[in-house]
Amino acid sequence: MQDPKISEKASSVKPFLVMEIMEKAQEMERRGEDIVHLEVGEPDFRTPKPIIEAAIMALIDGKTHYTHSLGLLELREAIAEHYYDKYGVNVSPENIIVTSGTSPAMSLAFCALLSPGDEVILTDPHYACYPNFIRVADGKIKYVPVREEDAFQFTAEHVSEFITPATRSVVINSPSNPAGTLIRPEAMAQIAETGALVISDEIYHGLVYGEKEHTILEFTDNAFVINGFSKLYAMTGWRIGYLIAPRGFTRTIQNLHQNFFIAANSFGQWAAIAALRESHEEITAMINTYDQRRKCILEELKALGFSIKVEPKGAFYVLAGASHISRDSYKLAQEILRQAKVAVTPGIDFGANGEGYLRFSYANSVDNIREGARRIKAFLEQRQSA
Repeated sequence: MQDPKISEKASSVKPFLVMEIMEKAQEMERRGEDIVHLEVGEPDFRTPKPIIEAAIMALIDGKTHYTHSLGLLELREAIAEHYYDKYGVNVSPENIIVTSGTSPAMSLAFCALLSPGDEVILTDPHYACYPNFIRVADGKIKYVPVREEDAFQFTAEHVSEFITPATRSVVINSPSNPAGTLIRPEAMAQIAETGALVISDEIYHGLVYGEKEHTILEFTDNAFVINGFSKLYAMTGWRIGYLIAPRGFTRTIQNLHQNFFIAANSFGQWAAIAALRESHEEITAMINTYDQRRKCILEELKALGFSIKVEPKGAFYVLAGASHISRDSYKLAQEILRQAKVAVTPGIDFGANGEGYLRFSYANSVDNIREGARRIKAFLEQRQSA
């Protein structure tokens, strides 16, 4: 068979290393090996009951057909209500596009925003998939190395020195993946004042412990907001997200959505309304549990000698310094998986500045976190003696 001629653009997309680790772990499990999963950022909770019941009722009532390409008006109104109640900002339902998870929302935003040569400013480290979305939309990336001492986030001083005439957008992610840290509001205000259009990934909003997260819409209307239901509401498999677009972009994005995706899952959208309006008690319980796990994993990682200069206050991740063990984080993650039977994510997945770190997810039980730490301790002791 002749080798396929794959496009240069498609060939440039690199593997998502956390998925490589997870898939290898799953292969090991199929062989009967017991793996502790601390790699994937997926809630281990069941979707709250009111959400499931709303989906069942939508199915029974025959709400299984295409919706408006922007999404159900009732859901868009509920999202607008949520942003007003939580942040005091006014969002028009007409500027909200409901998507099949946040990845399509991200793709639509970059596709609508970027022309060839337009520059996007990213922190390094960053969510692993951002560069691929930007490159596929013909954008160029300017990486800004951010320090662990600054919580791996932009500071107020950082951004203006990296803005050039080619800058089209600045991406912020708070709470962040991979570090679980929040950007300070004064830095958000400074970024808003640059005039660059901001893309704010707010998918981990709500998963915050002892601090308060801010939406970019508190500081500017010149911004895209990416959010959804996967993380906070334990709805990863439901694939319901949304994009809040600046005025003037909505019609173009609607055209793109009609052509590429048609509309998001219909009965999932009805369930998402229940998520916003009827699941507060279950969500509060989940947040409290995550906080207990956060404290547990920080205690265990510090006892193992990992470096954590700024403790995460959001999401369910810890980006821990491991350069004293190895400067090849991918090789180290593979060793830990193979020998300790614990799946963790290599820092290099998140950019060159993530090398020397490992990301640990605490979307797992306290018992499993402690067992994973016990196994890693034995691995480190054996490695040191060898």
